[in-house]
Amino acid sequence: MVKPLTQDEVDSKIDPSVSKQWDEDTPKDEQFKDLYKIVDGLKGGLLTTIRPGIGPTSRAMAVAKRVGPDFLFLANKHSEKFDDLKNDKTAQLTFQNSSDMSWVSISGEVTKTSHDDPRIPQIYSKGVNAWFGDLGDGVHTGMPDDPRMTLIELKANYITYWKSTSTFPGFIKEVAQASMTGQVADT
Repeated sequence: MVKPLTQDEVDSKIDPSVSKQWDEDTPKDEQFKDLYKIVDGLKGGLLTTIRPGIGPTSRAMAVAKRVGPDFLFLANKHSEKFDDLKNDKTAQLTFQNSSDMSWVSISGEVTKTSHDDPRIPQIYSKGVNAWFGDLGDGVHTGMPDDPRMTLIELKANYITYWKSTSTFPGFIKEVAQASMTGQVADT
């Protein structure tokens, strides 16, 4: 819902769209439920690492498993993301639902990269092998015991999210209304 901008908000020098969306009232356990509902419904997001000499570098990743606010992924050990993580364990994971514009941003640290982690067979799913291929040598099969199969564990240390309260057309309508009236969108 579009909300008028107050003089106090102008004087505070705080971004009004953020201050109108900030939620101090919803209990934390409910906020985590909202967060989990968004990310569990999407299954994949952008994992960003820091590449030396380049900066943030993102790529799409399917979530193999979520454990509370932390995430597990499976990836090919020959990917450049592992070189990035040797230099800087900082990572960010982002999700956006294009049907209602809800989004999640999780910043954290990759605490583990391992090709022999016992969780690999537990979180492996058949579709993962599409990213590895079977080299036909009986070793590099794209299966959980493939030596290229590497687990990435991201431990969250800061989470922000926005949960939509409308559909995508409702979102567009509110943004247009705010733009035309000088008020602030709250979606």
